[in-house]
Amino acid sequence: MSRHPHIFPETFTMKELLSTSILALVCPVELVEEVLEKTGKNSKRERLLPAIALVYFIMALTLWREMPTEEVYRVIMEDLNYLDISSVGAQKICKASISQARTKLGSDVMHLLADEVLSPLASPSQPGAWFNGLRVMALDGTTLDLPDENEIDKYFGRPSSRSGESAFPQARLLALLETGTHAITGAEIGPYRTSEVKLAKRLLPDKLQSDMLVLADRNFYSYHLWNTSSEISNLLWRVKSNLILPVDKRLSDGSYFSKVYDSRNKINCVPIKVRVIEYTLIDSEDQNEIYRLLTTLFDHKISPAEDLASLYHERWEAESCLGEVKIGQKGFSTLIRSKTPELIKQEIWGLLLTHFAIRSLMYKASRKKKLDTDELSFKNSVRIIKRKLPHIAAFPPFT
Repeated sequence: MSRHPHIFPETFTMKELLSTSILALVCPVELVEEVLEKTGKNSKRERLLPAIALVYFIMALTLWREMPTEEVYRVIMEDLNYLDISSVGAQKICKASISQARTKLGSDVMHLLADEVLSPLASPSQPGAWFNGLRVMALDGTTLDLPDENEIDKYFGRPSSRSGESAFPQARLLALLETGTHAITGAEIGPYRTSEVKLAKRLLPDKLQSDMLVLADRNFYSYHLWNTSSEISNLLWRVKSNLILPVDKRLSDGSYFSKVYDSRNKINCVPIKVRVIEYTLIDSEDQNEIYRLLTTLFDHKISPAEDLASLYHERWEAESCLGEVKIGQKGFSTLIRSKTPELIKQEIWGLLLTHFAIRSLMYKASRKKKLDTDELSFKNSVRIIKRKLPHIAAFPPFT
């Protein structure tokens, strides 16, 4: 594999080069420029790695994890037919200059860009994306292995194990996603020791919408998070078996109305009305598991208990989606390779933006062929994009 860095021409217009880019389809150049201006990171003059080019490079970097950073740059730029190597000076891209440019850019640009770009995709006719006119969403978290560096370990921490500590530091990632398209619409990144509930308190108020029905596992429930989230969106969350839920009124479909209280201030808190659905799953080993769901959908005729119980298991789409981020995009390489906390956060936001770009293209393809997005393979889509990107140009030729 060649590691020879490419050479930039002395002058060129990045806006023209990027305007029809594959990655720019979901991150328009104008938006990137706006974010760079807002964060004060826009290049004041032509540089070896202009800030706007660096943003797209960070996204592309998450596609070719098996390659050195210099090689990723070469693959991205090799088919630009406007390059005239013989007439260019001695400026070259190397690993040190890339790292220096990324450090100067920081993580806020990619974070703000993700906040602007990540959004629901499904149209009202998209199969499997809606329930009674509500967009079905799921909330879930995961952890990402990080390089074993002292600075990273100090910032992010690592889980304990039977023999002491795990082999690698880990970052915690929380995502809100659209189950019908696997599009991540919002995310939060934190150290391993930060709980998913704490991340959810930061994420949900800004990302929930009134037309959403959000599914979440039992570890997310708390009185305060339910209270703030239910004021914005519709909820269908599983709760733990030790939560006391007295029956206020039994409904004909087997569900019932109840109230939840703040366990830390039950006397003075305002009780919240909920609808409870209980059912039992029998697995292949004849072990019964009782599920208890709380929901804000009170009309049992429009939203029967059986339908909601079946719908809840769409929450597993969240785990599949996070598996795409952790495994589907990386192939056989390491997931995160940055060596400082700031660059790790930058790389993770780039990873999420690239996942969204892939999922956006898959959604458009499914719409064109009138297919359910689930019928398309994420891994095959990644392979196609990686194969085509250098030839149809991540950064299109200047004409």
